[in-house]
Amino acid sequence: MSATLRQWVHEAENVVIFTGAGMSTDSGIPDFRSPGGVWTRMAPIMFQDFIASEENRIEAWRRKFAMADELGTPQPNDGHKAVAQLVAGGKVSAVITQNIDNLHQDSGIAEDKIIELHGNGSYAVCLDCGLRHELNDIRSAFEGNNMAAAPGCQNCGGMVKTATISFGQSMPEDQMKRAEAATLSCDLFIAIGSSLQVFPAAGFPVLARHNGARLVIINREPTELDDTASLVINEEITPTLQELLKLDS
Repeated sequence: MSATLRQWVHEAENVVIFTGAGMSTDSGIPDFRSPGGVWTRMAPIMFQDFIASEENRIEAWRRKFAMADELGTPQPNDGHKAVAQLVAGGKVSAVITQNIDNLHQDSGIAEDKIIELHGNGSYAVCLDCGLRHELNDIRSAFEGNNMAAAPGCQNCGGMVKTATISFGQSMPEDQMKRAEAATLSCDLFIAIGSSLQVFPAAGFPVLARHNGARLVIINREPTELDDTASLVINEEITPTLQELLKLDS
C-alpha cells in the first residue's frame, strides 16, 4: 500500500469514505456487475414494473428470499472494521455507501455517520404510508401464502418493497443532500470498491476533486475516474485498509 495514503490520512482534517460493492465481496456478497454476477444471470426488475405488476412484485420477493438463502448471514469483514476504526478515531466524518447490505452499521458505525445512496435491503417499507416492515415477518406471510400474492402493508394495505432504490426509482433526496454536504466539506475523499460507473452516486468523487479535496481510489480494477484521482491503488481492499491502520491480518 502506498505510504502516501497513510500520510494523507494523517494530514487530513476531514475524511469522507465512499464505498461500493467491492467493499463487501470479502463478506461473501457478490459484485452484481462482475462476470457471473446476479445481473448477468437475471435482469433487475425496474421500479415501474414492480409497481405495475403483481407478478413482478411476487418475483422480486421470490428473488429476495432466494438470495438470502444463498448468502446466509453475511458479517462485516476486516475492511468494514478498518473503516469503522477510522470513523471511531474521528478522522472520518461520513461514510457514503452504494451498498444496501447494512454491514457498515453492523461493523459498529453509528447511523448518523452513514449515508445510504441506494437504500437498505435489511428491511422493507410500505410505499404508501412509509411503515417499516421486518423481512422475517414478510417472509412468513409470503411463504405461508405459497408465494401466490405479493406482501401488503399491515397498516394500510399498500405495496411493500425492500427499502432499496431500484432501477427507475428516484434517488433519496435527503441522502443525496447529506452526501453533497459531506463531500463539499472534506479535504480527503477515499472511494473504495466502487466501479464508479453508476451516476449520480459516482458524481461525488468528481465533486470532491473539483472542490479541492484529494481523491483516492482503492479498487481491484481500474475505473473510469482514475485519471481524475490524486492517487489510485489497484490492490485487494481488505488488506489495503488493514495495512493503512497497521492492523494485524
